[in-house]
Formats: sequence, C-alpha cells, structure tokens
Amino acid sequence: MRRLHQAWFAPITWLVVLVLAWPLATSAQDLHGPGFAYYEVGDLDAPRPGPRAPAMMLMGGGEWVPDAFQWWLRQAGNGRVLILRASGSDELQDRLYHDIGGTTAVQTLVFDSRRGADDPAVLRVVAAADAIFIAGGDQSRYIRFWKGTALNRALNAHVRAGKPIAGTSAGLAILGGYAYGALDGGSITSAGALADPMGSAVTLDHGFLQMPYLQRVVTDTHFDKRDRLGRLIVFVARAAQDSGDPGIVGIGVDEDTALCVEPDGQAQVYSADGEGKVWVVSPGRDADRLVQGEPLRFHAVPVTVVASGSRMRLDDFEADADYQAVADINDGELEFTRR
Repeated sequence: MRRLHQAWFAPITWLVVLVLAWPLATSAQDLHGPGFAYYEVGDLDAPRPGPRAPAMMLMGGGEWVPDAFQWWLRQAGNGRVLILRASGSDELQDRLYHDIGGTTAVQTLVFDSRRGADDPAVLRVVAAADAIFIAGGDQSRYIRFWKGTALNRALNAHVRAGKPIAGTSAGLAILGGYAYGALDGGSITSAGALADPMGSAVTLDHGFLQMPYLQRVVTDTHFDKRDRLGRLIVFVARAAQDSGDPGIVGIGVDEDTALCVEPDGQAQVYSADGEGKVWVVSPGRDADRLVQGEPLRFHAVPVTVVASGSRMRLDDFEADADYQAVADINDGELEFTRR
C-alpha cells in the first residue's frame, strides 16, 4: 500500500497534455495534487480476468453483503476497483481486496476539497477503473467537492462506457437523479421533514450524476432502522413539485442490504442476514398539500416492500413484493397500513 498527498505545481497547459498523452497512467508516482490523498493495494499491471458489463449496486449502509459484492465484481470482470471517499483512508480498500476478494487491485481517492476533483492525476485513475465504489460519509461533501467538476463528468462518462458503479449510505444518496444533499449540515428526521416539508433542512439536489434508471428517482438509506419512510415521501413530493413530474419515485434501502441492478433494469435484493428490504414509494401524483409553513398532507401513497432474494424492475418498478402498503399522511402524521 502506498499513499501520496503532495503539491502539484505544473502549468495548466502541461497538465492538459499529460492527461491526453497518458490517459491510463495510474502508478503512484504520477499522483500528486492538493485536495486528495491516494492509496492502492494489489497489482495495477494485472490483466482483467474477464469482460465488463454495466451494473449498479445500491447499498443501504451498514454491513457489506459479500454475495452482492461478488456479483458486482463479476460485472467488473474481476478487475480494478476504485473507491471514492471524502473522509477516512485505506481501510475499505484493504477490506475489499483481502476479505471480499475477486479483484486484481483496489485504489482509493480521498477528497478534502473541491480542488482535487479537477486534478488530471485523479482523472487518469478514474478512466482506468473497471468499477467505482462511492463510500459512505457525508453526502454534502460529495456534492460540494464534485458537482460541476471534471470528476463529475468523468463519473458520468464511466457509466456511459458500460462500467459498474456502486454506492453505500452517502454514496447511494447521491446516485439518484434527485438527491437529499444534507447541505444544511444535518440529517433530517422523518418527523422533521413531515412537519416542515418546504423548510430549509429539506435540501434536495438535482443534475449531479446521470445513472441509468435513476433519473426520476430519489434514493434513501439506513431505511427501516432509522425510520426514514416519512422523509422519503417528503423528498418524493418535493422532487415532483420542483420538477413538475408527478412520476418521481423513491427507493429506500435497508442497512446490510444491496439492490443489484443489471443492464436491462432487472434487479435483485441481497441482504447480509436475509432480513433487509428495499422500499419503493410511487405516488404517481402531487401531494395533497405541500406549501410553505405547513405540515405535509399526502393521502394513499403506495409503498411496495421487496424482500431479500426477490426481484424488481427499475424500468417500471414492478416487483415480486413481500407486501404492498399505503402511507397516509395527515398534517405531518404518518399512518402505515399493509394491504
């Protein structure tokens, strides 16, 4: 494992030439720059064992799900994985390489400012990755550090090129076309969101990442454990109003759970203990009351709950449901009824 975090002094014209001349250079001595730290483990020169295929792994946080990871790594040809973070160091890459296995090498970029997201060394590592994993932490840092940068464009290019991507916790929160950015410095509760859905703490972001099947989706994480159904309904209602699109859908993923999405939008739920679920909120219409200074009113919101081992489709959100339910919200109070 090697780590570099040094100043970059070259003129901008030389940087552009460097990016164009060596787009796949990834050796540690090439990685210099303020705004990021770099780590690696494994053999960066090893050939990819297999072909790549487009894939997404949407993880709700908590414990990793080895079966989901192994599926995702197969879609990456069991090649090179890049972990992106805005806190921590190399502990995730060591866990992935040594404990999960099935990859030739793992690299990590940890950002501490926006400046690193435009560095040519960063872009070379992103371009060479077979798969990208966005770690948990604080999603507001990802939005502030990455949105509108060269890295933002490189992430979208990675997906367009048919390479796998994954996110857990904060990393999943930013994969939706509409994302709860936690830009107020906190993490709003369901009770807080339902009581003040138009308040400044409901910070939705749009136009960041361009993921297949997720452009009309708001994602949420740690779902059942942190009682986040109410706030996801608020996020969906706000995104529908902001976009003028009543077809916005919410997807919540439980802890220790992953939704693995194939190229055609077919997806399967994996869970570390077999208990985790994926929750789909699909009102199909605007909220009954969503106005400044008043609690949410939103009647008969359909909720589909998909259990571990079951499948669903992201093109139309049809699912082998564990059960269907209705959420009824009156003056900020949520009543949940299984059908």
